Amino acid sequence: MATGQNINTYFQGTWHKGNPAIINAADHGAWLGSNVFDGARYFNGVAPDLLAHCERVNNSAKALMMEPTVSPDEMVEIVWEGLKLYPADAAVYIRPMYWALDGDISAIVPKNDTVGFAICLEEIPLAPETTSVRLTETRFRRPVLEDAVVNAKAGCLYPNNARMLVEARSKGFDNALVADAMGNVAETATANIFMVKDGEVFTPVSNGTFLAGITRARHISNLKEVGQSVQETVLTFKDFENADEVFMSGNMNKVTPVIGFNDNQYQVGPITRKVREMYWDWATSS
Repeated sequence: MATGQNINTYFQGTWHKGNPAIINAADHGAWLGSNVFDGARYFNGVAPDLLAHCERVNNSAKALMMEPTVSPDEMVEIVWEGLKLYPADAAVYIRPMYWALDGDISAIVPKNDTVGFAICLEEIPLAPETTSVRLTETRFRRPVLEDAVVNAKAGCLYPNNARMLVEARSKGFDNALVADAMGNVAETATANIFMVKDGEVFTPVSNGTFLAGITRARHISNLKEVGQSVQETVLTFKDFENADEVFMSGNMNKVTPVIGFNDNQYQVGPITRKVREMYWDWATSS
C-alpha cells in the first residue's frame, strides 16, 4: 500500500504512472534486505537540498556493498523531469531507491554490480503549521555500526524504528525519544531532535549511531548565519526534561514542535518558530 497519492515511478529508463511492481521475489533486496532509499521534498516549485539527498542515497548504496548506477547529477535531472507531471503547488515526496538483485555464492553478500534503481514520486501534504507531538522513552535503542548499517538510510533499519513508535503509541504518545547504545539521547523514532535551554540551541552530537540529517544540517547552518550558536553535544533524557523548547527536524515536515516529553510540557517557543521561518525563507529563495 502506498503512503501518498498521484504516484509516478521512474524505472528502467522511463516514467511509469502509478505504483508498478519493480522488485522480483528472488531479488536479494526482497528476501535479504539489501535496499536503501532517500527522501527529498518538492513544494512551492522548489526541491531544497535535492542534490544532497541524491548524493546520500549513493553513499547509502555503497555502505550496503552496492555500486550506484546513477550519478547524483543525473538523478536530479530525472527527478525534475518527473516533477513536470505535478502542478507547481503540489507537495511531493521524492524517493530514490537502490536494491541488490543477486547475491554471491553464499547468497548473503550482494553482488555489487547487479543493482536495481528506481525513483518514486508521491503527493504527500506537508504537515499543518499547528502540528505538534508528544514524546516518551522507549526500551529500544539505536544500534552502533558494529551491529547494523547505521551509516546508511537502509530499509532494514526501519523495523526497529517501527517498534519504537508502536511502544510510544501504546503509552498514549506520538513518538519516542530514543537513546543510543550508551544511553544518551540520539534522535526520535522518525527524525533528528533539537532542544533549547536559556536561549541556547543543542542537538545530540553525531556519534555514528544515527544519520545526522540533511535538514538538521540546514537548520544548524541557518541558525549560525544569524549568530545563533548550536552546540552538538552529549545530551541526556534529564537535559530534555529541563529544556525550554524541543523540536524535531526531518525531511518529511522540516520542523515539528514537541510540546511534551513524558510528564514535561513545553511551549512552541520563539526559537522553534524562528527555525521554521528561516527554513522556509531559505528554501523558497534558493
